[in-house]
This record gives sequence, C-alpha cells and structure tokens, in this order.
Amino acid sequence: MKNIYLDNAATTAIDPEVIQVMSKSMQTNYGNPSSTHQFGRTAKSSVETARKNIAKHLNANASDLIFTSGGTEADNLILFNAVTNLGVQRIVSTKIEHHAVLHCIKHLQKTYGLEVVYINIDEYGAIDLVNLEMILSNQEKKTLVSCMLINNEIGTILPVDEVCDLCKKYAALFHSDTVQTIGHYAIDVQKTPIDFLVASAHKFHGPKGVGFAYFKKGFGILPMLHGGNQEKGARSSTENVHAILGMEKALELAVSNIDKDKKDIIEIKKYFISALLKFNPLIQFNGYSSDMEKGSYTILSVRFPVNNALLLFSLDIAGIAVSGGSACQSGSNSGSHVLGEILNATEAAKTSIRFSFSKFTSKEEIDYTIEKLKLILLN
Repeated sequence: MKNIYLDNAATTAIDPEVIQVMSKSMQTNYGNPSSTHQFGRTAKSSVETARKNIAKHLNANASDLIFTSGGTEADNLILFNAVTNLGVQRIVSTKIEHHAVLHCIKHLQKTYGLEVVYINIDEYGAIDLVNLEMILSNQEKKTLVSCMLINNEIGTILPVDEVCDLCKKYAALFHSDTVQTIGHYAIDVQKTPIDFLVASAHKFHGPKGVGFAYFKKGFGILPMLHGGNQEKGARSSTENVHAILGMEKALELAVSNIDKDKKDIIEIKKYFISALLKFNPLIQFNGYSSDMEKGSYTILSVRFPVNNALLLFSLDIAGIAVSGGSACQSGSNSGSHVLGEILNATEAAKTSIRFSFSKFTSKEEIDYTIEKLKLILLN
C-alpha cells in the first residue's frame, strides 16, 4: 500500500534543507539567547539575523516581528492587544474564521464586553464588501476588522486591498490570519497595509511549534506570557532557536521558489479536478477552491454527490491522508462550521473532503487517489 499525503493545509513535510539547518543548530548553537556569554551571544545573534531576514520577505521592519509558538498564539496575542492595549471596543469579523480567531473573539467578548459584528458572506465564502462598508461607516467605537486572507477549509481568498482601503477610510485597524498565505503568496506590508498578520512555519515546510506575529510599527505590545521579558518584553519564554532558524530557512526556500512551486501545484490541482469530474460530473467544489484566481492554489474542497460518513476513514485505510469537511466524518457531530455557513442543509449533509497539495505532490499520487476513490465510492 502506498502512503499519499494530501493534507498540506493542515501541515507540511519539513523540507530536507530545513532539517539540515535545524540539525546543525542543535549540535552547535545550543546557547540560551538571554545568556551573556559567547554561547548565548551566538544564539541571540542567530535569532536576530533570522528576524531581519524574515522581515525582508514581508518588506517589514525586524522590530515589527514577535516570534511565537505558531499561528494560534500569534492571533491571540494580536486580538488580546487590540482590546486590552489599543482600546478596541468592537471587532468586525466573519463566522468562517479559523477557531484561533473565532474562539478568541468570543472569549474577549465574554471577558471584556466588547461588541462583535459579523460580515455577510456569500455561498462561496466571499465577504460582502458593501455590508462591510455599511458596518464600518456606522461606528462610534474603536474597531478592529479581523478577516483571514485565505480560508483554510475552502481556499477562498479575501479581496485584501479593498478591505485595507475600507479600513483606512473609516479609521479601523485590520488584522488578518495569513497562516495559509505566508510562503505561498507574496505579501508586501508597505503595498498592502495590513496592521497585524500571523504566520506558522509548519504551513510552508518548516517545523511545528514556531511562527510569528507582525505588529505594524507604532503599536505597543502587552505580553500574555510573563517571566523572562524575552522578545522585547512582548513574549516571555526562552526563544526556540532551532525552530526559528528552521522557519527562516523554510521561508527563504518558499519565497525563492514561489513562482515555480505555484505553477507546478496549479498543474497538479487542475489535473486532479479534471480527473474527478471525469469520474463523476456531479462532483462540486466548495467555496472558490476550484477557481485558480479567487481561491488558493493549494486547497481543493470537494463535495461528493453522496453522504458517505466513512469516506475519510476509507481513504485513510487506503493510505491517503486528507481532511474532512462535513458532519460525522472525523468523529465530530458538529461538522464544519465553514460549510455550515455557506451551504444549505441538503448540500451540507453531503460528504466533503479537503484535498491540499504541496511542491512534493505528484501526478502519480493523484492517479492513485482517483483509483481508490472509484473503488470506495462505486462499491
């Protein structure tokens, strides 16, 4: 049996060059960056060099980046600061955000009594810009807009420039969960003036447990973790040196090969879509996941014209790793909150699977997946 990995939106395989960098760091660069001796100074220098190099890829200042344990912590740090440090009294978001944002907003709402307003979305998971402007034009409270740039389940891409323009027009702050974007699409924070964004290294072939939060220059940061005063006082905890250097290398590789990787993955994705529709023309795609312009080229959310609660399990037994997207497919009775918002009850009851690709995905793996789908669904 083959092992086929098509769940890259969940996490990616670590690039061999990243492993080499991290392995070398573990062997030779083991000092605590807070120590004043030569071992500590070497580690500290490595961390700060990584910060500068990562910031260059965003056209940001190195001082604007705070290293975190990943995207969830970065989102929480930003939202926490918006309310407790920057005086935000109202958050405008959508109901299809990642739970790192949705659950944090609900916690802040309960704890601090802030107002939460949700933007209307259509059947593709795209926000209603007219509705967003109406919400922003009716504001007396300091407002933060929080919308993910690429939806992790259905791949729909936010019209980020238009959102930036509206936030600027109505003096609202703008936070975007860019976990599915960094390493796959170029972001220049000078041209696209997002105030706060986040990254997680394991989404672009780096290690797990490390990411960063970007705070536009001028915004102070109150820590959620207290102790050693690391990260300029914004995040206490000894820096994860090896993981930070792995993230630096992973982002360098991703950015330097971004055009080639995108072209190759789009070819794989189109090949898969064609094969699926040839197998069953009644197959549909959720959100804009089948659109190469309005949706991420790495994500394809497939809605099969059946209700097969065991499809995810059956694919796993066949050696194919994917993610579910509808009720009861992964032991959950609640199903996907994203699909629940954009699909009617009849369509939401059908079996949806998220396939997500990387530079390591091959056409041979797609062929194998199609053959297994035929065996499972036709029997």
